[in-house]
Amino acid sequence: MGIDYVLIGNRIKEIRADKGWTQAVLAEKSGVEPSNISHIERAATKLSLPTLVSIANALGVTLDEIVYGSLIKNTHISNKIVDELLNDCTPEEVQAIIEVIKTTKNVLKKK
Repeated sequence: MGIDYVLIGNRIKEIRADKGWTQAVLAEKSGVEPSNISHIERAATKLSLPTLVSIANALGVTLDEIVYGSLIKNTHISNKIVDELLNDCTPEEVQAIIEVIKTTKNVLKKK
């Protein structure tokens, strides 16, 4: 399994957008050139480990939260994402989501 730079760029963009930050804000907070943030988010460039660490620190997330799609052992991050998504749901909404997950899992297993 290789490093999925598209997924990494998408995760950085998603986390940045969730914070309401522009690319310029992330660039300022991370010390990375604004044009480089754009290139990273579009996977037009490979980012170095120091750059990735600077971005993760600026965003207030761990590296595995950004690169989890490229990791073999990533269940803990998937669980965290699901927990965050369910955090503000009512018990009825949680039950409906569970049913959707069960149905989706069954469909995928049949393929």
